[in-house]
Amino acid sequence: MDDKIIHMKKNWIFSLVFLILMGVGAFAAYRFWPGIKPVVLPPPSVDMPLQLPDGFSIEIFADGIPNARAMRFDERGNMWVSATRSNTVWLLEIENGAVVRKTPMFQNLQRPHGLAFDPKNPFTLYIAEEHQIVRTCVYCDDSSPEKIIDLPPSGRHFTRTLGFGPDNKLYISIGSSCDVCEEPDPRYAAIYKMNRDGSEFELVADGLRNAVFFTWHPKTDALWATEMGRDRLGDDLPPDEVNIIEAGKNYGWPICYGKQIHDTNFDKNQYIRDPCEDTEPSHIDLQAHSAPLGLAFIPNSDDVLIAYHGSWNRTVPTGYKIVRAELDAAGNFIRMHDFITGWLTEDNRALGRPVDLIFHEGALYISDDKAGLLYKVSFPAA
Repeated sequence: MDDKIIHMKKNWIFSLVFLILMGVGAFAAYRFWPGIKPVVLPPPSVDMPLQLPDGFSIEIFADGIPNARAMRFDERGNMWVSATRSNTVWLLEIENGAVVRKTPMFQNLQRPHGLAFDPKNPFTLYIAEEHQIVRTCVYCDDSSPEKIIDLPPSGRHFTRTLGFGPDNKLYISIGSSCDVCEEPDPRYAAIYKMNRDGSEFELVADGLRNAVFFTWHPKTDALWATEMGRDRLGDDLPPDEVNIIEAGKNYGWPICYGKQIHDTNFDKNQYIRDPCEDTEPSHIDLQAHSAPLGLAFIPNSDDVLIAYHGSWNRTVPTGYKIVRAELDAAGNFIRMHDFITGWLTEDNRALGRPVDLIFHEGALYISDDKAGLLYKVSFPAA
């Protein structure tokens, strides 16, 4: 390629990243609890004027990570990121709080999504592909992935998410193979757990259409999960959900949703008693089609942050933001607040789509699979 063209291309990329950095570096002039107020917008040329509560700041932590999804920090303080649609897991080496090197460490995988480090063997990384779970030793001479278990073939929902629970079991969420249907394989639309070698694969809960992300409450150890509702019931039904997962419970899909509402559009059967009485209601109902993904409990707070990936089939787009669910000490929902907005413009253009949320050393990290970015949010000094 001509040197002049290469030089022009590099200048263009540098300029774009610079403009985005200016945009996300701008913070809002509004207080956190009351809700959104007018913000100080950056110059019109800035692509991403994100709005945050007063005192918070946001920066681009890393760019050039196409389809960035799940994030995990390892014992050395480096970050690993799954890039599902590009079939890659990236290693981001970090020095003094900044990314100094990006390496596509594992490539040619099959839609990798979930990542988890073994708490007993902190350099053992588990990767959930759409058809299997593999594990590998990072920073080892031989880091070839080893399969520990097969997973059912992917369908409509192909992301599988991993996490080690307080019981040291490896948990996995597997979405449904369809929008709404009776599943032929009980492994779909459920959360399972297993030993670290893949043995004793055991059902935790089912009736979960697409519980893409989950986490554990830091005080109660209860398992919390987001769930996306079905399509084709209009702009405002069914609600997306946050559920508290209890072992052995069914969470309704495909015949029930939300607060034990019977989906008679799908289920035409006649019952003597309401079939939804035997299912678990949602803990928090969310705006339909918000597409909730990552959730993270705020350190030293009762509240939880939830990433809304954003709608794709709603008349008026919704989501494309991060919200803060205000909870009491027992985890009961009080009210919702916008936390970060601006990924959706006033003319309904999506500039980004937040995915995963994790806290590390007091900062919040956010992945964005549309913009190929990772953000870092700094909280006000105590």
